[in-house]
Amino acid sequence: MRLLLIRHGQTPANVEGRLNTAVPGPGLTELGNEQAGMIPEGLRGTPVDAIYASVLVRTQLTAAPLAADRGLGMTVLPGIQEIEAGDLEDLSDRASVRTYLETVWAWGTGDLSPRIPGAGDGHDFFRRFDADIAAVAAESENAVVVSHGAAIRVWVAQRSINVPPAYAGEHEIDNTGVIELEGTPEDGWTLVSWQGTPVGGTQFADATADDPTGDAPDDVRA
Repeated sequence: MRLLLIRHGQTPANVEGRLNTAVPGPGLTELGNEQAGMIPEGLRGTPVDAIYASVLVRTQLTAAPLAADRGLGMTVLPGIQEIEAGDLEDLSDRASVRTYLETVWAWGTGDLSPRIPGAGDGHDFFRRFDADIAAVAAESENAVVVSHGAAIRVWVAQRSINVPPAYAGEHEIDNTGVIELEGTPEDGWTLVSWQGTPVGGTQFADATADDPTGDAPDDVRA
């Protein structure tokens, strides 16, 4: 199957550099809504037979224009939400962001034992994300899954069979950036393309946003 993992549009927390992962979470900024509105045209000609979003509002708002354009429903899944920040929720200081990123990127490189303070470890994350992707694969041949920056990158780091885990850590993903994979849960996933810019093009990227979950792990801003 073809699996398109799309990061949600920009949120106020992305602009402010806050670790915001709690349900239901914020909506989209004005730019975020513009980014979401460009997805249908950006995927014009790409087969899509199912659309999925997480329980966080920002993914559902991002997926809505594509669902309307294709005349498809949107299925909300509980396991593809962002990696929970736990005790670090809504913090933006350098130490908190570094703790979050270093923990999740340990998972991305294969060490699933570190735990985010007040939240889960890598085993918890992969168990829920894998379960939802397996459900998607059982239902669809060409699926769009709108998820979150850290969750997408950490999952791809461990589940892609044709690039090393470091690849996902070294490549950023902007809001509405698209990661394309082909494969199955049983046979593994081949990374086809990593588009670190919004679907609508670089004019829809915000270089001024202090966005930790979309950045490379070593790019923690003061």
